[in-house]
Amino acid sequence: MPAALAAMAANDQGKFWEMHDKIFANQQKMSRDQYLAYAKELKLDVSKFTKALDAAQFKPQIEADSAEAAKLGVSGTPAFFVNGKFLSGAKPFAEFATAINAELKRLNLPIPEGAPAS
Repeated sequence: MPAALAAMAANDQGKFWEMHDKIFANQQKMSRDQYLAYAKELKLDVSKFTKALDAAQFKPQIEADSAEAAKLGVSGTPAFFVNGKFLSGAKPFAEFATAINAELKRLNLPIPEGAPAS
């Protein structure tokens, strides 16, 4: 939750992916102090960031997203949906092509020329 709160506090200032990348690249350094250091590095308004982080401002949104994920059977990342069909975990490209092509066939839609065969 603290990492998610830090990412969302950064998102509030347009720097979600930058914070995300720092957190994921340094998973052994996950702490409030480290998130504040990242906020400084990213040139965020650190006061605003700290206030959002300490107040857990985005906790309801994160909890709602987590509840939706659980309802859909998602328990980790990465997780993908192809036209509502759940693919759990990292998959090779061919598995995505198979899932996409199967859905196109099911819907009687053409498979685009040059698309990988399934």
